[in-house]
Amino acid sequence: MVVTIKQTAKATEATYMRKATLEDLDRIWEIVEDARALLKADGSEQWQNGYPTRLTFQQDIEFGNCYLVIAGDRIAGTVTLMPQGDTHYNYIVDGEWAMPGHPFATIHRIAIDSAYRGRHFANYIMSTMISVAYAQGIRNFRIATHDKNDRVHNLVQNFGFVKRGKVYTGPTPNDLRNVYELNLK
Repeated sequence: MVVTIKQTAKATEATYMRKATLEDLDRIWEIVEDARALLKADGSEQWQNGYPTRLTFQQDIEFGNCYLVIAGDRIAGTVTLMPQGDTHYNYIVDGEWAMPGHPFATIHRIAIDSAYRGRHFANYIMSTMISVAYAQGIRNFRIATHDKNDRVHNLVQNFGFVKRGKVYTGPTPNDLRNVYELNLK
């Protein structure tokens, strides 16, 4: 895994990513609940209806898809990388994929502890997940987010993702999300 050194006001600390284990689940859940509150404060309905659940993250860990960003000796954030893609992305509404039928990875459930916001860990997470998948031979990436989640909209656009349309991430009309795609060589 990639290790970088970040300067902080207090001292230099190592920042790196690793796969989550079930022992990390309580801390992950604290971060998710914190992120859920931030989304609500931002006016977004994303993550407000009980999803994702604790079981969602447990399954992400068990499948080896959940990663953590570590700052010093503390878990600062989490993300899920599905290198095999996500079946919710097979059907796109109001648009089309640039590389339909090609393998893709899906990046899901980015959450940063409020104590670490403003330190650009979302950029670090995104860059690392793209690098991890790229090293596995994946060249196409997809991510979906709620209309009012400006943080993710800005993040993915800064990484060169292009809005392609919308996908349903669940069974109801309220589960329609904006979807972005990044295609690398």
